[in-house]
Amino acid sequence: MDSKAEEDWEVVVTESGWWKADLIKARVEAEGIPVKLRYEAVGKIYGLTVDGLCQVELLVPAGSVEKAREILSESSEDEDLPWEGTKEEG
Repeated sequence: MDSKAEEDWEVVVTESGWWKADLIKARVEAEGIPVKLRYEAVGKIYGLTVDGLCQVELLVPAGSVEKAREILSESSEDEDLPWEGTKEEG
């Protein structure tokens, strides 16, 4: 990413670990906000998780930071999600 492109995008959250970063990215994108990931390549290539090598910054367009943070502050209970089909009754 060049410095001019970075000026238009801001970090909305930093996560440790790819699985969580991917979930957050999908959640924000589902609301129509584009997301870019910034990370150290060596952490992803070798799966390193020490000294911040697996930190992933999620960036959104500067004008969408507030909305993205609002989305991420919302919590969802399992029963609030629009599951298709039927749930097993226990």
